[in-house]
Amino acid sequence: MNYEVKLELDKIIETSNNNITVTDENGIILRSNPEHWVMYGLEPGFYIGRSVYELEKEGILSPSINALVLKEKKIVRIMQHTQSGKVVMSTGYPVFNQEGRLIRVISYSQDQTEIVKLQEQYSQLESKVAGFQTEVEELREKDASDRPLLFRSTSMKQIFKTLQRVAPTDAAILFLGESGIGKSTLARYIHDQSERQKEPFIEVNCSTIPEALFESEMFGYEPGSFTGAQKSGKQGLIELADQGTIFLDEIGELPLNMQVKLLKVLQERKFLRIGGKKERQVNFRLITATNQNLKRMVDEGKFRLDLYYRLNVIPIHIPSLKERKDDITILLKHYLELLNAKYNESKKLHTSTYDLLIDYEWPGNVREMENLLERLILTIEEDMILPEHLPFDFKKNMQDSTWVLAKERIEKRNLKEVLEEVEIELLTKAYRECKTTYEMAEYLGLSQPTIIYKLKKYKEKLSN
Repeated sequence: MNYEVKLELDKIIETSNNNITVTDENGIILRSNPEHWVMYGLEPGFYIGRSVYELEKEGILSPSINALVLKEKKIVRIMQHTQSGKVVMSTGYPVFNQEGRLIRVISYSQDQTEIVKLQEQYSQLESKVAGFQTEVEELREKDASDRPLLFRSTSMKQIFKTLQRVAPTDAAILFLGESGIGKSTLARYIHDQSERQKEPFIEVNCSTIPEALFESEMFGYEPGSFTGAQKSGKQGLIELADQGTIFLDEIGELPLNMQVKLLKVLQERKFLRIGGKKERQVNFRLITATNQNLKRMVDEGKFRLDLYYRLNVIPIHIPSLKERKDDITILLKHYLELLNAKYNESKKLHTSTYDLLIDYEWPGNVREMENLLERLILTIEEDMILPEHLPFDFKKNMQDSTWVLAKERIEKRNLKEVLEEVEIELLTKAYRECKTTYEMAEYLGLSQPTIIYKLKKYKEKLSN
């Protein structure tokens, strides 16, 4: 070989970014760049003139890519594991002379250790994410079971039928009604019954976000958009709801300037972060709710007419709890069981307390009921919740309703009928509250045989 050509070849191999090794037909190493063998834990200069077969036997090459090429006489690619703990990807190429005899093998090796570690970390991360997704789904299911749709009233049955029809669609829904009636529970139900159920459900209470922060919370911002902004920027709530559902509660509290931007997003399905120059695509299902008269707000110039029409595609009025007395019983039982389980308690409602809660008008609706029962379960030491444990408004209401009821009964002028009616009422309520006749006996302060006797005595009247 020409000396100058040899110098050029040696310099090319030495300075190459790839780790190159050249062997002859017997597997003897002729040339290689020094950095190559560092991966295998060898000192530079140790390898020239050595046989790859010897290095393979010593466990330095595991296996030898050049030996494999010599054996198979074709291009070979393998992953090697070195004694120093490295993972190396090697590719070997055969070189044939004019007569077709294999005279050289050239191999290239790349250290893949960091890449393999990253792949392992990525796989572990994927597993963790999958685990988190499972936990999120379980929490969603638990949340849905904690707040199921419970009703007996005719009005709620009709609303439920409407929800079942519209849930699979992407139509905008506007819930109307007083605060605390469970609009967020209904919004979650619609999301869970839609094709977007596995995507995010983002709930936003428009009345709790200060107007100065509303735009950044809803639309997010780019890095360095304003003083105090996060260096990495921030996704807005609308962006987080992409492919899922966004529920805007108390939509009547939305500032007018935000109404304009929300309308633009609904029309174009695009938005700009604060400080951003590139519009971002977004796709979500919109559900809104309010306890205000939006039509009146439109007339007063407090709410945009075009946005009102966008939101008011399927308006659904949810009656207050006092308008659907039939639902109070089932809701009381549900929240009492739920909260007892949550706090490992076994509290019960005394029949007089139960009467009071049934007759109460519940101005705070379902939210007030849940909060009251939670307070009672946590603060009352006795297992039986008595009327005296309740706030003044409840007891005052009880006195009024009890007097009216007593007056109606007294007017019958038949003591036997009055006593039978009272017994039937008490037995009926105990039957609703208790699971066994023993619990009913404790509930009413009677013996278990007496309970059985009275249940048989009033069997026909109780079944009615």
